[in-house]
Amino acid sequence: MPQREAIFPANRHALYEEHGYSAAIRSGDLLFVSGQVGSREDGSPEPDFARQVELAFENLQATLTAGGCTFDDIVDVTTFHTDPEKQFGSIMEVKQKVFSAPPYPNWTAIGVNWLAGFDFEIKVIARIS
Repeated sequence: MPQREAIFPANRHALYEEHGYSAAIRSGDLLFVSGQVGSREDGSPEPDFARQVELAFENLQATLTAGGCTFDDIVDVTTFHTDPEKQFGSIMEVKQKVFSAPPYPNWTAIGVNWLAGFDFEIKVIARIS
């Protein structure tokens, strides 16, 4: 069985230690990334929803980079939304910039009623190239 290795992006390690989880776990040739939210540098939620989604993807990119991956390496995406119907347009705008050409990753979107003050969260599995 492959060893697990914790992965942390630069400048965000304290956030994960405070809450007791890893940003990502590398196991074999896979990177399992914990849910990334649109937090500002101080860890607080970005109040503008469209910007919160952009920040979530920026935080995801930082974690992928720390694990030796890019958006092109993502095979599976799960997103969590507090108001999917209302938020869909803003999310798709960012998604289409990040995943602009096929093959697109798998994607599962889940409506939730609480995300600790956030309105969007994204977690992924990527293959390390």
